[in-house]
Amino acid sequence: MGNFFISAFEKLVGVVMVLLLLLVLGGTVVALIEPSAGGILPALGVLVGGTLYVILIGGSLYLALGIYNNTKRTAEAVERLASK
Repeated sequence: MGNFFISAFEKLVGVVMVLLLLLVLGGTVVALIEPSAGGILPALGVLVGGTLYVILIGGSLYLALGIYNNTKRTAEAVERLASK
């Protein structure tokens, strides 16, 4: 049951990352064409800031998954050593 939740979380993280990147691109386009506060500078700000945000969130989520996988492999290795 635990493997189901971990694999579902891995898939969910991938989907969320793609959606966040699409939202950043959409926000960049809106900032570029908005007549009241638009322009190239705000659009670049949205693009750079949004991309950094997605990298930060995605990195932390994948780091958590990596820690889980490493802990699981370490526990399995310790069990193999203990059974010898």
